[in-house]
Amino acid sequence: MVQDLSTLIAFIDGEPYRFDSGDTLLNFIDRHRGRGHVPTLCDAPQLEPYGACRVCSVEVALQADGPRRVVASCHTPLSAGMHVFTESPKVRRLRKNIVELVLTDHPLDCLTCEVSGNCELQTVAAKVGIRGVRYPAGANHLDRPKDHSHAYMTSELAKCINCSRCVRACDEVQGQFVLSMHGRGFNARIIKGLDSSFEDSECVSCGACAQACPTSAISDKFFSKSIEATKKTRTICTYCGVGCNLDVATKGDAVLSIQAPFDAEVNHAHTCLKGRYAFKFYNHKDRLRKPLIKQADGSFKEATWDEAYDHIVASLTRIRDQHGGNAVAGISSARCTNEENYLMQKFIRHVMGTNNIDCCARVCHSPTAWGMQKSFGTGAATNSYEDIEHTRCIMVIGANPTEGHPVTGARLKQHIMKGTPLIVIDPRKIELVPYAKHHLQLRPGTNVALLNMFARCILDAGLVKTEFVRKRCENWEEFETGLRALDLDALAKITGVSVDLVRAAAIEYASAEAAMSFHGLGVTEHEQGAKTVMLISNLAMMTGNIGRPGVGVNPLRGQNNVQGAADMGCQPHQGAGYFEMNDLEVQKRYTDFYGTPTPTEPGWKIPQMFDAAIEGKLKALWLMGEDVVQTDPDVHHVRHAMESLEFLVVQEIFMTETAKYANVILPASSFLEKSGTFTNAERRVQRVNAAVKPLEGTRPDGQIMCEVLQRFGFPQADYTPDGVLAEIAQIVPFFKGATWENLSINGKQWPVKEGGVDTQIMHQEQFTRGKGHFHFFSWIESTELKTNGAEFPFILTTGRILEHYNCGTMTRRTGNSEIVTQDLLSINPADAQHKSIRTGDKVRLSSARGEVELEARVTDEVKPGILYTTFHFPDAMVNNVTGQGCDGDTMCPEYKVIAADVELVKAGKPKKKRKDSFEPALVH
Repeated sequence: MVQDLSTLIAFIDGEPYRFDSGDTLLNFIDRHRGRGHVPTLCDAPQLEPYGACRVCSVEVALQADGPRRVVASCHTPLSAGMHVFTESPKVRRLRKNIVELVLTDHPLDCLTCEVSGNCELQTVAAKVGIRGVRYPAGANHLDRPKDHSHAYMTSELAKCINCSRCVRACDEVQGQFVLSMHGRGFNARIIKGLDSSFEDSECVSCGACAQACPTSAISDKFFSKSIEATKKTRTICTYCGVGCNLDVATKGDAVLSIQAPFDAEVNHAHTCLKGRYAFKFYNHKDRLRKPLIKQADGSFKEATWDEAYDHIVASLTRIRDQHGGNAVAGISSARCTNEENYLMQKFIRHVMGTNNIDCCARVCHSPTAWGMQKSFGTGAATNSYEDIEHTRCIMVIGANPTEGHPVTGARLKQHIMKGTPLIVIDPRKIELVPYAKHHLQLRPGTNVALLNMFARCILDAGLVKTEFVRKRCENWEEFETGLRALDLDALAKITGVSVDLVRAAAIEYASAEAAMSFHGLGVTEHEQGAKTVMLISNLAMMTGNIGRPGVGVNPLRGQNNVQGAADMGCQPHQGAGYFEMNDLEVQKRYTDFYGTPTPTEPGWKIPQMFDAAIEGKLKALWLMGEDVVQTDPDVHHVRHAMESLEFLVVQEIFMTETAKYANVILPASSFLEKSGTFTNAERRVQRVNAAVKPLEGTRPDGQIMCEVLQRFGFPQADYTPDGVLAEIAQIVPFFKGATWENLSINGKQWPVKEGGVDTQIMHQEQFTRGKGHFHFFSWIESTELKTNGAEFPFILTTGRILEHYNCGTMTRRTGNSEIVTQDLLSINPADAQHKSIRTGDKVRLSSARGEVELEARVTDEVKPGILYTTFHFPDAMVNNVTGQGCDGDTMCPEYKVIAADVELVKAGKPKKKRKDSFEPALVH
């Protein structure tokens, strides 16, 4: 009988099973008999097969009664008809002997060991039948000191079994190359860096090594592999837009540790130090635990929830009745769930009767949403993280993935190290630059000029996909005319990047079989932010890099739910589902659905809210999870706005700089204490599940909003995540098929159709708007530089670092504050010499708005004339110097171009090593 090759069959202990092409023996056995049926020590699901320990040995034969041979199952490929014997006497003896040898050089202190009961070596020893060790004890490891130098990472290498899982995790998962095996034979041992401590190495504290280690040789200060936990809860990280899945281990109402689940489609058993370790803020002593009402003397008095609600209802009702609904506004939060954002905009629109609702997407990615809507019809990522595995060229524009989106950054780095060419367009030498084939180090504020050069070079090289453009796009002629009129040499002078460099990168991108672009706030936080997004979209369309695997335009969203907050209608011009609020049919749709009139007047964006407050037009503001005083530009202006308000409500977990101005503070619950959904940067809607009960005295933001709606007489049911999600699915078309149940553990990427079918790749057959639209824009110099450039000769650009998150409200209350303690100012060596500044000196950074003092860091990561700093620490308050310039289409603030000056204040020296100065390993 001829075998059907579409159904591949092999045998496990005589039983036939199907297998997949490319299966190893271990994959095959694990799938059909369960992981652990064949014991392993050096193998881990997130790592490539290694074949070091041989504990996974099995016997194989081509026929059931044919000759057998012993092989390591983890890396041996499977073939049709193969017979695999997993429990023969021969392999049992072999496994037992191997484990006995390992135990001779391992401390036998299981009863006092951190991981007793959850140790893979202990489990394997029991499985192979070890009851005693026949060989004399070794002493090779026992004198190795413990390392507790780091804020999070620990090691006790006396318990190391030399499986190299930690080394491979550092290399294959994170790509940091901190750990290595040193020495040979009995002297082989794991070292960190150049045989230093965790603290002194280039460790980024991701914890991948600790999770991979089968013993407690490498662990962390939370004893994450301990079995103390009585429950594990799958939830989603509260930090960046990657949307990592987390397994939260708890006992009672205490969070013990966090690990990354192996079956998470987003992060594949990986997460950064924020997701894994920066969780201790949840029960910090500084948490707000009772509602507070400001008294006449400016002090706060604790109140009951009923008193706080009564005060809010009375104040907002009076203001609305006296001045109209437009005297009230709300600012929602990308740190809150979809359901909470949805309820917030529902309250502002259908109780207060105004479109004055916005969210922090305004100050980061509103140009992405607007620009991609204008180009494609949908303001969201076109592809999935999974497509990184299928791309043949990666372009990173105005983003620093390894710092701002670490798990995606690590995934990009892994693919680049395997040979995929990388183009970086950024004013700084970010960590990925040593791996890049092309770095276009442009002057801040010249994105439009450089991308016009880029497109023109593609056109000149004859690499435009004319058939794709003809069939699927419109307005090409206008775009082409604009490109042909460009003076490339003039643009090269403007950007500071030669035509030859741009041409080489452009040809690389356009020639690739599949090219994928990623952009961040270095694109959006400019006066021409939305226009830059449209130009990036042009590049994808003119090269046909849209609508298929491994391509597309993919924004790296800043906060964890920036995408979701916008999806839910937390913006003044569009309601839930991106329906335009000035459309009469849309207004009727919302009115019929909610049973209350829909506001018709245009709402204010966040900067307009601040101006309106100062002018006396905006009387009341409700802030949910936003610290605008620290994070929004030109702090003096924002403070003036807060002081001008008649009534300010703030929902928060800490007493932030903004909360200090509030009339009523409502203590909210953290992400660990609530349930709902977050939508990540690849449009994946994922379930957030409460791991512990809300801290006593606090309430989840969704519950607060439901109770407030009820207090105002709106027919709102009590908060349940599934109930609110079901309501969202009725009004937001791309959530139509999403239910709490069918989101399951890995979520779904919208649009989710009826039946729960989701969408991994957008715009496959046609664009959401029908045809993709080309736009041409000329470059315009930033108003900031035209106005203040003579007096302030430097250009300051801002960003964030790995260890902290935006205003640092949460991370500064964790061990992360031991790793990075302050904002630093990066300055080029030539500028530093001219200003007599050295690393560690205290310097004064000034602009037309104000000044701050920072510690200097002299580095060539920035060009002469460019300064760079972060904004995580309120004692520095860097936004004292940022300006009011903003994107012309969306009013997104221009954080990336600030005319500034710097001068020495006091000589000093660095207080602590800063691990954001990347020393690259060799590129493989």
